[in-house]
Amino acid sequence: MTDDPLPAEHLSPLAALVDEVLAAVGYEVAAATDAIDDAVPGYGGLFAPETTPAELRRALERLLESGLSRPPVPEATSDAFVLYVDGSSRGNPGPAGAGAVIVDAAEDQLARLGRPVGSWTGNNTAEYVALQLGLAELLARYEPRRLEVRIDSMTVIRDVWGGDDPTESGVETYSEAITAALSSIPDHRYTHLADSDPNPADVLATVGADIAAFGPG
Repeated sequence: MTDDPLPAEHLSPLAALVDEVLAAVGYEVAAATDAIDDAVPGYGGLFAPETTPAELRRALERLLESGLSRPPVPEATSDAFVLYVDGSSRGNPGPAGAGAVIVDAAEDQLARLGRPVGSWTGNNTAEYVALQLGLAELLARYEPRRLEVRIDSMTVIRDVWGGDDPTESGVETYSEAITAALSSIPDHRYTHLADSDPNPADVLATVGADIAAFGPG
């Protein structure tokens, strides 16, 4: 498992606390959201407008002190996987999030992952983070021998599979981590997704961007 939180760009203290909770549950968005909603008093929750930043911060701190655990890892049908990834940035740059969905050969969704990336971050950086997130959790949970990455960012594709140097400033750390992760998977390839193609990671990246937009708290 990914024992430590993955690196992030600049986040507000409140968004960083949410990212810590996400890391504690393996970046499983549903598990983190449910835990936070249960921890907020009354009928509030992570995105409830009636929940104040102070209430949310106290709930997040209580959760982290209580010791969160990861959900059980679903069994995969084989050692072949599909990884959907997507990044989202409002304003580009702006509040940005990353999403990833791990799917097995039977097309069953094994993990729905997401996280905030940064409060003032470009879309390409978010795409790199999404791929790093998906690969880190895939390798932490399974032993993949074959992998198809479905991704819409040609910038990331040209860097990771085309051999080009990163064109986005500041993504070298993510690019190196992605290259190292892929080196442990014997057979990996990408499929470029058009804007019209369905991508289940899109909504998770949007949730991450929503979290990245949180104020200081």
